[in-house]
Amino acid sequence: MSEAEELAPQWHVTRLAGALGAEVRGVDLGRADASTTRAISSLLTEHLVLFFPGQNLTVAQHVALGRHFGPLEGHPHLKNAYMDHPEIFELAATKGGIADEWHTDITFQESPALMSILHMVRCPPVGGDTMWASLYAAYEGLSEPMQALCDGLTALHDATPHNHPERMAAHPVVRVHPVTGRKALYVNEHFTRRIMEMNATESDMLLRYLTAWVQNPRFTVRYRWSEGTICMWDNRCTQHFVLNDFEGERIIQRVTVMGDHVDRAAPARWQPWVRPGPLSATSRHDRQLHFFVNAQAGS
Repeated sequence: MSEAEELAPQWHVTRLAGALGAEVRGVDLGRADASTTRAISSLLTEHLVLFFPGQNLTVAQHVALGRHFGPLEGHPHLKNAYMDHPEIFELAATKGGIADEWHTDITFQESPALMSILHMVRCPPVGGDTMWASLYAAYEGLSEPMQALCDGLTALHDATPHNHPERMAAHPVVRVHPVTGRKALYVNEHFTRRIMEMNATESDMLLRYLTAWVQNPRFTVRYRWSEGTICMWDNRCTQHFVLNDFEGERIIQRVTVMGDHVDRAAPARWQPWVRPGPLSATSRHDRQLHFFVNAQAGS
């Protein structure tokens, strides 16, 4: 019997896909306590993303639930249009209008999001599903030579999708999860701009491959929403993607648990590749890397 089964024997847990994902019934998250938090943490370690249908939490209950797992922050750039709460990020969309690129939340910060807890307040009858990918499975599916190469590389992330390209952070291409010790492929198409140890052309080739590789269907789970569902996912080992295919209103409210520390799977093997000679206006990614490396050296 698993730790979660011992802590919550009345819960009904249904695995949703081979790589990740489980639906959990029989728990009232509005009354979550320390033992509930331990059981959820155990299940999240096993399944990476959890879905709890029929919860319908109030904003106060949602925030209280999130605080069991750590400090909360609203979104650093995107502001709520219809509510005012510093620890809730709300996104209301109709006829699509969502960020439909694969990503891990807030990787442009040195300390990214640790986990997210989403409340599906309103959803269209069809469409607007969300997909998650296991970054464990993506790494483990690479060949040994590709794993060895990626283990020693570093990637530059920025907040260009939020119109803040100056917000940058460097993270290892392969990280180690602090709880499980497993390696995870830690690049995403939304925020990752550059492999720092490669020139721009080489970086573009490898990043295109890795970000497409993460999206392989065998690494993913797809979830069809119902109103009132609470979803929790571990940002340290997953990416997600919202399907921009719906008509009607889709409202989510999310709390973000902060405090992640990104640990390398292996030491960096090479220095950042900074283009020699004068910078050219045509080499945007070279300029970005040059300024980031020099800023880091001066700090």
